[in-house]
Amino acid sequence: MTGDSCDLLCLDLPQAEEIRAGLLPLPAVETAAVGARALGDPTRLTIAAALASGHELCVCDIAWVVGHAQNLVSHHLRQLKVAGLVASRRDGRMVMYALTSRGSALVAVVLGDSVPAEG
Repeated sequence: MTGDSCDLLCLDLPQAEEIRAGLLPLPAVETAAVGARALGDPTRLTIAAALASGHELCVCDIAWVVGHAQNLVSHHLRQLKVAGLVASRRDGRMVMYALTSRGSALVAVVLGDSVPAEG
C-alpha cells in the first residue's frame, strides 16, 4: 500500500455489499450532515450545550449564559432551528427554546463526557 490507496484490488464483496445495504439513504445522510454542520460552530454548540443543561430558555437567558448579544444568539438559534436541532414556542411575549430529541442526542454525542449534568 502506498499512501492512502491499495496497490491491488482486494474487494471482500459479501462484506462490502452488506455494508452498502446498511448505509442510510442519501436524504437521511444529508439531514444528519446539516445537523452536524450546525453544531460545528462554537457559538451554536455553546448555545446547544446551554439548552441541554437548561432544557428550555428564552433568548435573554441564553444570551446572558453564553455571553453574547441577543441578536447574535437569535441568529444562531434560527440556524439551529432550521437544522431541526431546536424547537421554539411562544409564551406570552417571550419565545422559549429547547433542544429537539434529535438535537439532544447530537449534542450528547458531540460533547461526549462534557455534557452538562442535568439539574
